[in-house]
Amino acid sequence: MIETLRAGVARGLIEFRQTLTNAQDLWGYFFPSAGLLVALFFLEDAKVPGTAFSLGAASLPSSIGMLLAFGGLMSIGQYLIVEREDGTLLRAKATPNGMSAYLIGKVVAVGGMTLASVLIVLVPGAFLVSGLRVDLGGFLTLLWLLPLSLVATMPIGAAIGSAFDNPRSFGLVMLPVFGLVAISGIFYPITGMPGWVQGVAQLFPIYWLGLGMRSVFLPDAFAAVELGDSWRHLETFGVLAVWAVLGLTLAPALLRRMARRESGSAVAARRERALTTIGR
Repeated sequence: MIETLRAGVARGLIEFRQTLTNAQDLWGYFFPSAGLLVALFFLEDAKVPGTAFSLGAASLPSSIGMLLAFGGLMSIGQYLIVEREDGTLLRAKATPNGMSAYLIGKVVAVGGMTLASVLIVLVPGAFLVSGLRVDLGGFLTLLWLLPLSLVATMPIGAAIGSAFDNPRSFGLVMLPVFGLVAISGIFYPITGMPGWVQGVAQLFPIYWLGLGMRSVFLPDAFAAVELGDSWRHLETFGVLAVWAVLGLTLAPALLRRMARRESGSAVAARRERALTTIGR
């Protein structure tokens, strides 16, 4: 087990370094972050309805929560689909404990790039908006919220990725995720939305990650515009823990099923379908 963990971490660090030197990968990670910074710039002068708080200041920590959710739910799933098609998963399956080391490596690589994306938004964003602060309580919240956010989203992302064998099919997942962002209070307070929309948003991690990050970076007075007039840390921990348990229950079974179905003929068939699609 220790050797598998060491191999997985080493693999993840190599992939992380490779991503930092690949222009296409960097564009995919950092272009959304740059777009968020532009949006924050234009939101700085707007106010949260009924308050004197800047909408830009409220949106910055919410956006960080969104990036954490995207990193876990989307990135790892996309990697699984692409590397299933090009044969990387099949090669990992052929080595002792290869699948375990592969998944550990993906967690390390995707986690590293997700945190890098967060810093790309947070550091310049702190100069673009005013009103942010981090006290001891916020720092302690961050210590449990960051790891829990990855555990709550990455297994779900892996489970989703195991269900698709075509990268183009993954777009079917992106649309609902963007819809959840729209109703989860990331760029506009959820309290301004209909009650049934609030209920749907609270079923998923994106809302709770945004709420948790707002509790880290915004003054306690801002909690008055949140549901329940509080940061609801206990509920945040509970919902994210439920998603973590769900993901850790589903993902291993689905990934084992996916690995069993991988073979040279399956990879060749997917390549043939891809070439046929391109030729049309």
